[in-house]
Amino acid sequence: MFEMFRELASGGYAPHGYCLLWDPWLVWTMAISDVLIALAYFSIPVALVIFVRRRRDVAFGGIFWLFALFITACGLTHLVALWNLWNGAYELEAVVKAVTAAASVLTAILLWPLLPKAVALPSPAKLRAANAALREEIVQREKAEAALVQSRKMEAMGQLTGGIAHDFNNLLQVIGGSLDLISARSRGDERLQRLSGSALAALERGRRLTSQLLSFSRIQRIELRPVRLEEMLTGLKELLARTIEPAITLEFKIENAPEAVLTDAVQLELALLNLALNARDAMPDGGRLTIAVESVAISGRDDIADGDYAAISVADTGSGMDGETLSRAFEPFFTTKAIGKGSGLGLSMVFGMATQSGGTVTIDSAPERGTTVTVLLRQTSETAPAISEDRAASLPDRQALEGLRVLVVDDEPIVREVVADMLADLGCKVTVADNGRAALQLIERDTPTALLLDFAMPDMNGAEVAEAALRLHPKIRIVFATGFAKSDAIEAVLGDRAIVLRKPFSPNSLAQALQAALGQ
Repeated sequence: MFEMFRELASGGYAPHGYCLLWDPWLVWTMAISDVLIALAYFSIPVALVIFVRRRRDVAFGGIFWLFALFITACGLTHLVALWNLWNGAYELEAVVKAVTAAASVLTAILLWPLLPKAVALPSPAKLRAANAALREEIVQREKAEAALVQSRKMEAMGQLTGGIAHDFNNLLQVIGGSLDLISARSRGDERLQRLSGSALAALERGRRLTSQLLSFSRIQRIELRPVRLEEMLTGLKELLARTIEPAITLEFKIENAPEAVLTDAVQLELALLNLALNARDAMPDGGRLTIAVESVAISGRDDIADGDYAAISVADTGSGMDGETLSRAFEPFFTTKAIGKGSGLGLSMVFGMATQSGGTVTIDSAPERGTTVTVLLRQTSETAPAISEDRAASLPDRQALEGLRVLVVDDEPIVREVVADMLADLGCKVTVADNGRAALQLIERDTPTALLLDFAMPDMNGAEVAEAALRLHPKIRIVFATGFAKSDAIEAVLGDRAIVLRKPFSPNSLAQALQAALGQ
């Protein structure tokens, strides 16, 4: 091998310098140029090898190695050319050029098929755009995760408030029932009547508070009933007067309110309270909050049916919303408030309440010009019950229930005692049970006409007791008397025949629920 290389390098031809007539300028210019070119060529493969070894993730590593071989061969041709200035080793130059040609042809053959893939590689600008999109996705994911955490916190709060409302309703039932009994047995004493009336008025405020807690916990399903707007808004005005800061002027324009709308009273009150608090937050330095109602006739809209509606508007003079915020205002979890400062559920819940009631919500807002949110609800000609209803049962109701056999099932002893006394005052024959299994044993021995059931009880809930009781006696009448009822569980047993009496209830409500169960 060495001998062959020595023969190739020995040179049997005239050196290249001879062709240049040994002109010093030409000889040394070509010699120095070949040296510089060879050094430059040899540096390139070194850089390529270092790059490929350090970046093993490079997609075209093989072509880099082949390209390094090709560049090295090119450098060798210049070294041989330098040698041949003084030696005629043209055989060696031919061999080196042949190797260089083979490497260059092979590199070209493999390079062209790889060209489309190389062109498809993202440019630096595309990489920057992809990185920006990735960062935006990370931000959105962080927001979604924060919203999920907030949602779970809201769910936990809902479960907590539901449990609190259940216990509080039991207390209110005992207090209200006892006051009703005292009022009924002291009709000749004006002072006792006045005191019990004041206490019952306070109890009514507690009942509305627990209804709001249950609505917040989403245990109660929306119930569409006629609602007297003027009475409801008057009560809301008293609440907001204690909630809104003194720097904010509160104004109500409810003189032109229609008689009644079809909605859920508690859900509507919560929606308007939510809107008022949002308006308060939009006016940290003070301003004017206006709640107004007017009757409007709507026709030709795609989102709601034609007809007469009540337009309840909540307007503020606060910071307002820009176009992008306005377009996303009804999205669940969307909020402009910092994490922990809001749930992002406010306007979406308002919109859900309105659409379930057959109406809708509109927003008119602009930066620094304030916001007006208008809730459109269907008017109704049905008679809406007054908020301050007569709690005492009427004489016809009492006569209709005379002798009715009722089994009261509740796990709270004081609740059972008070409800039993209320039923006894209505002329009913009452038995009691402290749990579902005890109630079923009593039903097997002596079947009552009606069953007054609590829902949240240990071992068996009210729906399970009702299902078992109906299997024993399909004609038994059932009324759920509870402050913590899962509508789906009850409807699974009784369907649309389910009668739910919300605690705390009055003798009048109790009598009407029993008559409804009896089909009277």
